Amino acid sequence: MPTFTALTTLPDAENARALGEAMERMEPEPTGIGVFEMEDDSGLWEVGGYFEAAPDAAALAVLETAFGARPFVVSELPEIDWVAKVRRELSPVEAGRFFLYGSHDADRVPADKIALLVDAAMAFGTGHHGTTLGCLRALDRLIEQGQACRNVVDIGCGTAVLAMAAARSWPEHTVLASDIDEVAVEVAQANVDLNGLTGRVLCREAMGFDHPDLAKAAPFDLVFANILKGPLIALAPDVARHTGAGAHVILSGILNPQADEVVAVYAREGLAEIDRQVIGDWTTLTLRA
Repeated sequence: MPTFTALTTLPDAENARALGEAMERMEPEPTGIGVFEMEDDSGLWEVGGYFEAAPDAAALAVLETAFGARPFVVSELPEIDWVAKVRRELSPVEAGRFFLYGSHDADRVPADKIALLVDAAMAFGTGHHGTTLGCLRALDRLIEQGQACRNVVDIGCGTAVLAMAAARSWPEHTVLASDIDEVAVEVAQANVDLNGLTGRVLCREAMGFDHPDLAKAAPFDLVFANILKGPLIALAPDVARHTGAGAHVILSGILNPQADEVVAVYAREGLAEIDRQVIGDWTTLTLRA
């Protein structure tokens, strides 16, 4: 069955979200809609829809005019078994003491590593992206320095790889993981169960720290936030409020030119940069309260 995409950009979040909602009412009905702030620091928002039949060009033109969007680009995607493709192309990842792998590579797990299983069907957040890899390396360095964190939270947890890595590193403590997206929380919980960490990593649907379980657990001595520059900056006061003296904060999802701005915002909240790692286009920051 063919899949068609229709993608456009526009300059403000409010119209982008409204356009996404309007696209849900199109005929033929889209199978999915995505609304994202672009990661190139342009300030633009991308809105896209997936369709099982070619979307109506006239309807798209009306939506462009109504919401001030650029002309939609419509493409037909090739029919690909994406899970099989991921299994072929995503090799295991080593990040210090951590080893991330799919079930198809279970026979390649080294005995001396902390192994985390993230299956190919849940590939986002497997560690291949520079942001996740940077966070794992930052965690590895903290452990190497003798840090023992008792109270850890992973904000915007995605697949919960970072929360699981912390739980495996300090097995006597429970780790919290939150995400704003309901599906992400379900994926995180599935990964937690798959890795035998049920009850050790608690997954919650929340915007930032806005959940009773997170409020009760604060102050944290380690916070992960692997999201994007805009949400990270907005989150800075909450991170400061939910961390104690001497706490560490690992931030990523930051394009290299954005790093100094993020550092400056967190410094005003009393969190100072102690380490910076660049992997490709992405920077990971380690801060200390």
